Amino acid sequence: MTTVPTGHSRPAITLVVVLLAFATVPMSISGAAVALPRISADLHTAGAPLQWVMNAYNLTFASFTLVSGSAADLVGRRRTFVIGGGVVTVGSLAAAVASNIVLLDIARAVSGVGAAGVFASGGAILATTFDGAARTRAFAALGSAAGLGLAAGPTLSGWLVSGLGWRAVFGLHAALMAVALAGAGYIAESRAEKRPRLDVTGAVVFVAGLATLVLGSVQGPEWGWVSPGVLALLVVGVGLLVLFVVLQARSAAPLLDLALVKNRRFLALCMVPVVSTFGFVTLLTYLPTYLVGASGFSPQRAGTVLLLMTAPVLLAPPLAGALVNRGVSARAVITISLVMFAGGNAWLTQIAPSSSVAMVAGPLVLTGLGAGLSFGVGDGAAMSLVEPEQAGMATGFLNTMRIGSEAIVIAVYGAVLVSLIGTRVGSQELAAKVASGGPTGGDSATLADGFTHALHIALGGTAAVCAIGAVAIAAALAPPRRDTAPTSAGDQLATTRFSSADRPSFRSTSDSAGELLSTTSTSNDPKGP
Repeated sequence: MTTVPTGHSRPAITLVVVLLAFATVPMSISGAAVALPRISADLHTAGAPLQWVMNAYNLTFASFTLVSGSAADLVGRRRTFVIGGGVVTVGSLAAAVASNIVLLDIARAVSGVGAAGVFASGGAILATTFDGAARTRAFAALGSAAGLGLAAGPTLSGWLVSGLGWRAVFGLHAALMAVALAGAGYIAESRAEKRPRLDVTGAVVFVAGLATLVLGSVQGPEWGWVSPGVLALLVVGVGLLVLFVVLQARSAAPLLDLALVKNRRFLALCMVPVVSTFGFVTLLTYLPTYLVGASGFSPQRAGTVLLLMTAPVLLAPPLAGALVNRGVSARAVITISLVMFAGGNAWLTQIAPSSSVAMVAGPLVLTGLGAGLSFGVGDGAAMSLVEPEQAGMATGFLNTMRIGSEAIVIAVYGAVLVSLIGTRVGSQELAAKVASGGPTGGDSATLADGFTHALHIALGGTAAVCAIGAVAIAAALAPPRRDTAPTSAGDQLATTRFSSADRPSFRSTSDSAGELLSTTSTSNDPKGP
């Protein structure tokens, strides 16, 4: 099976268009978090309805990404990109003019569906537009763009909320995506030459399973984690995902080729954004709320403080590439990035409502550097293990892991904060309000103390998760023993030989894609060793 491009392509413009779209989508996640306190005050809402501004977007984004990736291989990557971008634009405009929290939540759910199409097709477009070292550089830029959007969201949104109001945040997302769509005509259409039918049954089961699982996670704080409704959602969600795996194993044209998942290196690289969610995205989501609710910062000042963590995301990806090109393995860079997450979160447990910016600068910078290093290397390393005709499927699965983890982890993290705050201050209702940054009407010092206590525990737990993840991923990315032959399709993918034209710029002294993750060449010979 090969990938067939059609139409006239302008690679430089294609890259800019995809990068802009990839920056806009995660900006809609982290940026919306800063707007929550003002949305709460303006629309007179708090608790679960307010959190659904985030959860609705994440739920549909996660649930439709894998399906969108396979659909892109089938019906066309540019077409999927344009449709997805159009849905994001319309959904963002609807959010900007929403008159109540229900309409806002619906608009955010619509935007998430479009975001899935953009993310699933964007990586596949670059995989079919660029070859060899140019492809590697394009994916490094793609990771940087996504990191930039995620990192810049709180700062830009803080300024917009303070100056123009929360509606301007969603208006900005619509405008940026519209600009990206204006250049989509320069993207060549591409699709798999052999066009299998879409696995509709698998798609329905997967979307239903992941959506149900995420719904159970986000409703846990509202209904109670051991309530019949939440337990039923979690059990049904897990059951449907198990059924999905069984169906894929038996399908002649699966939505997800299980050989990808059996490749431990590819799967380990897909776990990198999961750990990043714990170590980085949770802070992007809840630290601004803490600074506003406990420290008394304005949204604008909170967004500015976040620059200490987000600015390194711009600088670290080129550093990651330089390190790898000088002989540091991609495996080592990724491991270091995850250790930085653990260290940054553990260090941040010193935070208090009275903390100066200088006191939190160190852990924020360290965490931001970790994010930038992982964004600059992780996705490109994962795609080096995948054949071009599976580009949509692979990027769909990778981003499903990324967005699915964000949806579940952010919801659970918020639930833990609310529970811990409630235990400390004696009121779950007040806890929900203070955790969302909304007005509480209670004793501000007591509530700030409760928020600080809860955040310290959450940060400690997050640091432990990141440390464990660093060890596990480093072990999974270790090269195979040279006397071990590939025993599965997944192993064959991991040991695929690259030609000199296709070998990524962080080249290996061995032609093994698996060893590419752990060894590099310092040779300057463009033809490789």
